[in-house]
Amino acid sequence: MFRPLSVFWGWRFSRAKRRNRFISFISVASIAGIAIGVGALILGLSAMNGFERELENRILSVLPHGQLTTAKGPATQWPSLASQLASEPGIVAVSPVVPLEGLLSRGAKLKAVQLQGIIPSDEAKVSHLAPYLAGASLAQLRPGERGLILGKAITEQLGLSVGDSVSLLLPAPGSNGFGSPKRHRFTLVGIISLGGQLDSVLGYTHLQDAQELSAIGDAVLGFHLRVDEVLAAEQLTMQAATGMPIGFYVSSWMESQGNIYHDIQLVRTLMIVVLLLVMAVASFNIVSTLVMAVNEKKADIAILKTMGAGPWQIRGAFVVQGMLNGITGVVLGGLVGTLLATQLSELVAAIERVTGHRFLNPDIYFIDFIPTEFHWADLWLVTGSALVLILLATVYPAWRAGQLLPRQLLGEG
Repeated sequence: MFRPLSVFWGWRFSRAKRRNRFISFISVASIAGIAIGVGALILGLSAMNGFERELENRILSVLPHGQLTTAKGPATQWPSLASQLASEPGIVAVSPVVPLEGLLSRGAKLKAVQLQGIIPSDEAKVSHLAPYLAGASLAQLRPGERGLILGKAITEQLGLSVGDSVSLLLPAPGSNGFGSPKRHRFTLVGIISLGGQLDSVLGYTHLQDAQELSAIGDAVLGFHLRVDEVLAAEQLTMQAATGMPIGFYVSSWMESQGNIYHDIQLVRTLMIVVLLLVMAVASFNIVSTLVMAVNEKKADIAILKTMGAGPWQIRGAFVVQGMLNGITGVVLGGLVGTLLATQLSELVAAIERVTGHRFLNPDIYFIDFIPTEFHWADLWLVTGSALVLILLATVYPAWRAGQLLPRQLLGEG
């Protein structure tokens, strides 16, 4: 079908000077439209990849993937339960936990908080907090010393610095929330700085201190879990809880942060659909270009057919002509999109410095910059999709050119 002679004719047709300048304008517009669509789609997909990376590296590296809460009071034989959980399929690490709900008080300032009583060595296997603990570590939470590690937003709201004392107001054990709360003195030993709303909810103390304040002895009230497949966290946590000798309430990161993941996937899908439509519209410009080119080249087509050129050779020539325009746009868009995708964070940061406007408010979002992560697979997917659309756009004009007969062409001329 596509002989080298067709390629040569298509190349000559695309390089020939056109009598109708409007055809040249439509051709350039189609190339520009395809380039913009390809570049924008590569750029958008790289940004979504960056958001997914930050979600996994920040939120999902800090928050437990799954959480089990005892259904009927404290679990006394928790070491054996932890060992059994760790042996369940898909469970990477297990950390016992005792949550404390109360009010942090410093002067006239109050802040509701839910602290997690943890064993630092076990929690470090579940939550990778070390990169976000400025000048501190979970190991500074020692039993009996009543140390606290709090999110940055909490410390700013209460005006706390490392080494400051703060009061924790808790209901008296067994009071069911009634009566005067008891005041317990704690010392801030570390600050977590993640950005976004997590900084206003994270708080840790040692497991033994939490057990003492809860008056539950050596028991625990639940477990934090880390799994090997993040997207299957809820299913794996449920499977692990099913095999336990006691009942648990099951939750996962999808309940608290799943909306962020779903938003990223929704934006990715909408972006792909919209920009593929942009490329489709640009490809239809190629249809217009080729239809007008066929009309302009009627005399040439008649001469080639008179000299023995077959219909498929003529069709191949116009397919090549249309593909050359499309490939030009795809290559330009791919190069520009790849270059911008690898430098997106720096470019946005420069724009923010010049304009003084922040695109992502760290008080709302979990990051304060536009992340990017270029994947070669995205480049091949985008350019391949664009080339398929362009090839489809050349079919009708090329088929129409092959159907024309020399007597019809010369008669019209």
